[in-house]
Amino acid sequence: MTRPESRTEAPATGGTAPRAKREPEAARQVAIEAARLLRDDKCEEVVVLDVRGLSQVTNYIVIGTGTSERQMRAVLHHVRDMGEERGFPAFRTSADDGSRWLLADMVEIVVHLFEPVARRHYDLEMLWGDASRIEWDDRRKGEPT
Repeated sequence: MTRPESRTEAPATGGTAPRAKREPEAARQVAIEAARLLRDDKCEEVVVLDVRGLSQVTNYIVIGTGTSERQMRAVLHHVRDMGEERGFPAFRTSADDGSRWLLADMVEIVVHLFEPVARRHYDLEMLWGDASRIEWDDRRKGEPT
């Protein structure tokens, strides 16, 4: 399997990472919103990891498993739109040749979309095993699914 760096799309921001001053809580809220968007777009096993203090390049990692190439590409597009609307435009997006791993890098938040086999192979949850998981799914608190 190739890594998602094999094909990238340049950001609409002209190639520079957004550096605007933000409220500290803003990135966390956008990461949670991204997780909910993945869930609502039928991704499975969605997790949000808080990697502040563990990663030098990002604060939050959102991981989800897609069900098809078409669905994963649509979700990536939705994530990019949501990030842009909330002041976190994607600095870079990428996809591997077989669309097994798609990624949206919003600098403070990185969203990974995997097909099931690739997710098990790369096992980012194990790689970031020291990271705290953020409880974001309000349906787990008693709401009907």
